[in-house]
Amino acid sequence: MAKRVVIAGILGGLTMFVWLFVAHEFLPLGEMGVGEISNEAPVLSAMQSSIPQAGFYIYPGFGLGPKPTSEQRNAAMPAYMKKFEQSPHGILIYNPPSGPFNFGKLLAREGTLNLLEGLLAAWLLSWAAAGRGYLARVGFVVLVGILASMTTNVEYWNWYEFPGMYVAGYITTQILGYALVGLVVAAFVKSESAARS
Repeated sequence: MAKRVVIAGILGGLTMFVWLFVAHEFLPLGEMGVGEISNEAPVLSAMQSSIPQAGFYIYPGFGLGPKPTSEQRNAAMPAYMKKFEQSPHGILIYNPPSGPFNFGKLLAREGTLNLLEGLLAAWLLSWAAAGRGYLARVGFVVLVGILASMTTNVEYWNWYEFPGMYVAGYITTQILGYALVGLVVAAFVKSESAARS
């Protein structure tokens, strides 16, 4: 059974990798809710001169400096709420200039992640739903995908105001990907008796 789970996981990971390529290259799912900053040159210049290092930034900030105590944050909260209401707000993932874009490295990371997703889906299926019917096994992997896709994406929408279209597109992409993974891994991960037949 372990060999079938590994094979299922590898094939499931490859399925997810190919699906994500299709979803981002040929379908609008990958760009839903994503825009560009018009007249970005002054914005980029301001970021480069104002942001000291790569990181995850929230704006407006509390103005308390690095690592404020909870007492400091609580005391600053009323002023921050007023500032938040009156200012643009959001998050920024900032990286200073870092040289050439390394597409191969990013693609390898994505492939590794997809492989891990496929292996975990197959492993969970072998524990929880092996021996059930094919559609029930596929459904189990789809439910795993729904859980995985909602865990961070909906929280990012709720807390950081990610655009609803972006979140909907990304969740749709992930759920469809897990449905495809489910079709593959459910064909391999069966009960021991079914696997022998």
